[in-house]
Amino acid sequence: MKALSSKPQKIIDFIRRFWAEMGYPPTVRDIVNGCRISSTSVVDYNLDILERAGYIRRHSGVSRGIELLTRPLAPGQSLQVPVIGQIAAGEPIPVPAPDSWDVAAAAETMEIPEALSRGRKEVYALKVRGSSMVDALINDGDIVLMHNVNVVENGEMAAVWLKAEKEVTLKKVYQEPDRIRLQPANSQMKPIYAEPDNVEIQGKVIAVIRQLG
Repeated sequence: MKALSSKPQKIIDFIRRFWAEMGYPPTVRDIVNGCRISSTSVVDYNLDILERAGYIRRHSGVSRGIELLTRPLAPGQSLQVPVIGQIAAGEPIPVPAPDSWDVAAAAETMEIPEALSRGRKEVYALKVRGSSMVDALINDGDIVLMHNVNVVENGEMAAVWLKAEKEVTLKKVYQEPDRIRLQPANSQMKPIYAEPDNVEIQGKVIAVIRQLG
């Protein structure tokens, strides 16, 4: 692949970071501000370069119409992470016991830009099933990158193991007096309430990889 010059490279790096953090593509104005570029016409010119090189596809007439295309990453820019299964973003689904979540033994892996891990170790991926997190821009079929931790802050999205039910679910976690609230990001769905000793955090969401189609 032909190496990009500095400005298009800066823009594609910004698009990847923005997409990882927000779950959707930036607007041209976002790129102007994020990359400190003088005008939208300069951004448009460089987006044309990226599209011709096969890094992106642009959808005319759509404000956030930049689609990232899968491209091989150079050594040192990519990271292999294990895809260890599926997680429900709706009603919980049964999964193997926590001690069988051996990320090193995963049959499937995926390549991600190293920047998405933000230097974290023990990062893994899960495929999302369900629609309870759509207001957080996590849709059925998307992939969430998880950092393998057992503590999260209030409001952070996490993979939560419900011990008694032997089920796992993807929700926002809130500590309340004498209970844990597992909150969907979907106004049509109700939260799940659990006793603190029935809840085990198995990782928090650090990025979302959108599945376009």
